[in-house]
Amino acid sequence: MNAAASSVTEQSRIGPPQEPVRNRAPWRLALGLALAALAGGILLTGVSIWFLGAVALAGLTPAALTFNFHVPAAFIRLFALTRTAAKYGERVVGHRAALTDQVLRRSTLFAAMAAAPSVRKAGWQLGNQDRLADYLDEVEDVDYARLRVSLPSATLGVAILLLVAPTLLIAPLAVVPILSLISANIVGAYFLANRADADLAAMRESRQQASRLLGAAIQAVVPLQGERRWGLTIEAPFDGYANAQTRAMALRHWQALLDTLANCLAPCAMLSILVSAWLSGLRGEALLPPALLAFAWLAVAESVLGTSKIVVAFAREKAARSALAQWNAPDGVTRKHVTERISSLTLDRLPRHAADGRLIGRPISATLKAGRPTVLHGASGCGKTSLLKQIAGWLDASDECLLGDDIELSADARRAMSCFCAHDATVLADTVRENLFAPHASDDELWRALDAVELQGRMRAAGGLDGWITQDVLSLGEAQRLNLARSWLSDRPVILLDEPIEHLAAEQGKRILHALLQRLRQRIVILSSHGELIPKGATAIRLQG
Repeated sequence: MNAAASSVTEQSRIGPPQEPVRNRAPWRLALGLALAALAGGILLTGVSIWFLGAVALAGLTPAALTFNFHVPAAFIRLFALTRTAAKYGERVVGHRAALTDQVLRRSTLFAAMAAAPSVRKAGWQLGNQDRLADYLDEVEDVDYARLRVSLPSATLGVAILLLVAPTLLIAPLAVVPILSLISANIVGAYFLANRADADLAAMRESRQQASRLLGAAIQAVVPLQGERRWGLTIEAPFDGYANAQTRAMALRHWQALLDTLANCLAPCAMLSILVSAWLSGLRGEALLPPALLAFAWLAVAESVLGTSKIVVAFAREKAARSALAQWNAPDGVTRKHVTERISSLTLDRLPRHAADGRLIGRPISATLKAGRPTVLHGASGCGKTSLLKQIAGWLDASDECLLGDDIELSADARRAMSCFCAHDATVLADTVRENLFAPHASDDELWRALDAVELQGRMRAAGGLDGWITQDVLSLGEAQRLNLARSWLSDRPVILLDEPIEHLAAEQGKRILHALLQRLRQRIVILSSHGELIPKGATAIRLQG
């Protein structure tokens, strides 16, 4: 294994890479420029007020005739230039350092993610826009953590330490209200950090759930409109987006409160120092040093005002690192569906409904048993597909009319235990692996399923399990066989097949269906058919419209 491959393997094992070692010099320069800008701002504000105070005092005495204003004026210009140049230099160098970090880290992150165990199971979905967008946001939050968290935090901490120390010497009484405000800000930042953790997680979950619901609704827009459920179905995803936006607004509200509290620090510190100096008996020229220090506190107002942004950026970075680490979680035991196996499903005078709610024919009574497939026969329009949807929990059905081992099954329970395969198979614009709907199955299991439906050669030609397919690249027969492979891989106890051999040649359909029923011989299998197809050992039910 070469060095690059070894690096990728190691990254996939230990999680997202740490900060690039080779990029420290630009960050040191950025920090130095930030501190220079801070020092220039503090000195500019302090010397300016000292200069104004000194001029005012000199104007009342003969010293005004000999007062040299050139030196302090030159210092003011120097500090102003230093502050401006260092501030813009820090931004240029800091952003360049962050971009350099991206170049050093991003390719490694993507390689680590592509090699991660969870990705090997779920499929590397560059075509899944929601997952890709989330991943890019997480990488960006990590990439810019230094620029948004580390650098401003270090600058703010140094500024407060530089000002608290001389305050203890010059106006010790002022330290009490200053430290009280600093403590209040720390408490507020801690509260905001916890709130941000919860809100960011809730916002992400709401957006992801809404995106999944919206994507599923858009893919099924035609049948949903035919069933008159489009309007009701589309409400849920937009409610999810609205909930995420509400959380975001609430978080901004708490940020504004912390910013208000933080904005009080500089002016309160200034007033506290001036009042403390005055109460200590300082007058005239003796008041100039405390005035310089007092107004120097105003120079950190801009840095303090960014406290809420630092806190939220830190919460985003922490959440991003946690999410990235999940991609590289070690392989675990394959997750199993918690749905309990059932041996029989009883339809007790079940009223049959069409998608639009109208009644179809007479109520049906039947007992469907595991190990004995049931075939629904009847002419087109007699309600075969609708009955399958009722059993699967897709359409309304009286719960008391559907029993599993003599236990009433709600629509939610039926959806959880049923695998419904419609006759017009949907092919997602995604990988073969993801289209099989079995993220926890091994590669061998996936290939066995494809082989059972005689689709192995076609999928290898398409690029294998990670090959990209769309609805357009598969024929109707190939899409139907892909649909049957999903049934083969399902571990649900109830399998519902709507016209399973439609679009297939007669002999091929019989072969595939026989193999599938052998695979599902311990499950409750119900299939519909226009013809007189009755597999060996199956029970036939003829439906009347």
